[in-house]
Amino acid sequence: MTDLERLVRVFAAEGVRYVVIGGVALVLQGSARVTQDLDLCYARTRDNLDALARSLAPFHPRLRGAPPELPFLWDSQTLRSGLNFTLRTDVGDVDLLGEVAGVGSFDDVVALSSPMTLFGCHVHLLGLDGLERAKRAAGRPKDLLDLEEIRTLKKK
Repeated sequence: MTDLERLVRVFAAEGVRYVVIGGVALVLQGSARVTQDLDLCYARTRDNLDALARSLAPFHPRLRGAPPELPFLWDSQTLRSGLNFTLRTDVGDVDLLGEVAGVGSFDDVVALSSPMTLFGCHVHLLGLDGLERAKRAAGRPKDLLDLEEIRTLKKK
């Protein structure tokens, strides 16, 4: 299980600009869903890539599902060269998305998010409308199951 509190605090200390998306965003909005990883959409500015690289470096990020012997250098240049990363870290699995299918770029995701205080830190969560769009676009069986719960949460 990902140490959400530790990650939120280190991101806040480094000034990382991100939006919590996926299962954690659902849970924080009332879902009973269980999730093991933290999904984030992150700003792709140079300063933010530097801050994100610095914040995760102490947790030894590596590509999830890649052979352990595959070389992987974690730094801001790696972030600049890619867009989406599925990482295993010392504090749990983290998925970093530069864009979210069905929603768009970081700015589009922010527009559909709401601020929240979590562990004393300011964070943004992708709202239910944005989660619905993202889950529909992803189309995986678990995402399609989440759509019914999102509809239920929207009625509350």
